[in-house]
Order: sequence, then structure tokens, then C-alpha cells
Amino acid sequence: MLKVKICGLRRIEDIKIVNELLPDYIGFVFTPSSRQVTVQEAKVLKNLLRPEIKAVGVFVNTSVEEIVSLVNDKVIDLVQLHGDEDVFYCQTLREKIKVPIIKAIPLKDEQTLENLAVFACDYFLFDTYVAGKYGGSGQVGNISLLEGKKIPKPYFLAGGLTAQNVSEALAHVEAFAVDVSGGVEVDGYKDRDKIADFLQAVRVGSKYYG
Repeated sequence: MLKVKICGLRRIEDIKIVNELLPDYIGFVFTPSSRQVTVQEAKVLKNLLRPEIKAVGVFVNTSVEEIVSLVNDKVIDLVQLHGDEDVFYCQTLREKIKVPIIKAIPLKDEQTLENLAVFACDYFLFDTYVAGKYGGSGQVGNISLLEGKKIPKPYFLAGGLTAQNVSEALAHVEAFAVDVSGGVEVDGYKDRDKIADFLQAVRVGSKYYG
């Protein structure tokens, strides 16, 4: 069954929306961004989140110790590494935490998909490649690179997804989950109707859902 992650939650209103609509995952961004939350803010939001919705912490080149602390405090249920974290970093983190790790990979070219099996992670997340940026561009990536490819781990698909384009994006790939942030916002804030429409588009339009 295809999973859905709504990323970049930062308000109590956001939590109320997802508690009603029930995506599989939500994301707390702990790196400089318009959607960044502090550790204390994330703790408050996590305490309000329904337990069946899993919280993903999104990090960019963050110290292993900071991530381990958030995991141990049960602020997050999964870790998403969205920066330049290398094989050694992933292995070090894997040895210190038991929760699932998602490693983000920008879809730049064919070489992007080489040697992925060396990463000590549970999932990949394929996002749009934009030079000098670590995701959040709102642009649809080169999804065609994934067509017909055997990826060694289940993967999340991200990058410019909306209720209008998610079915087409999934038509030729076998993603484990889709990840959306800006595509369910109005004026920079999560919008209930857009989230509902996105979930509906995935649940009705995807050949992998249900």
C-alpha cells in the first residue's frame, strides 16, 4: 500500500488537520527553512499527534548526537537525512539508533542511482536536484531516471508533487511512499483542503494504493 508523508508541519493547526485526515507520516524540519521547528516546538506538536501517524525528523548535515537525542526523547519516529551525509555518517548513525533511516538522494543523473546499496539506511527519498539546495524547491524532478530501475531499498518520491500531478508521477515508478510539502500549502501554510485533495488523489489514482 502506497504511503503518504506530509512534511514541514509547524503549527498546532497543522497537527489538527493531519489527525483528522490521517496520512502515514508527517515531517518536522530541523534545518534552516521557512518550515523549521525548534526541538521544543516539535515536542509539543508530537505530543498532540495521533500515535498511528509517524513523525519524521528532517536533517541537513546535523550532528549525530543531536539526532540521537531527538530519537531517544521520542520526539521523532524516523530520521530523514537530506544533506551531504556520506556512507560513514549513515553507518555511524545506524549503530546508535534503532528507528528507520531515510536517506535523501537528488535525482541529478544516471550516476545518482549507482552504488545505493552501500548506505546503511532503510529507505531512500528521491527529490528534485537543484544546485545549491537541499530540497524544498517545489520543482518536479527527473522522475524518468527511476523508470525500470531496481532500487535496493523502498523509496519515497518527492519534489513538486501536488494533487494534480501525483498520479502521473507515480504512473511509471514503484515508490513506497510520496512526500509533499509546498504542494499542500496556501501562502506558506498547510491547507486542509489541499491535504485532503492530495490524499484523495493518491488513494484513488495510484495503482499501488489499497
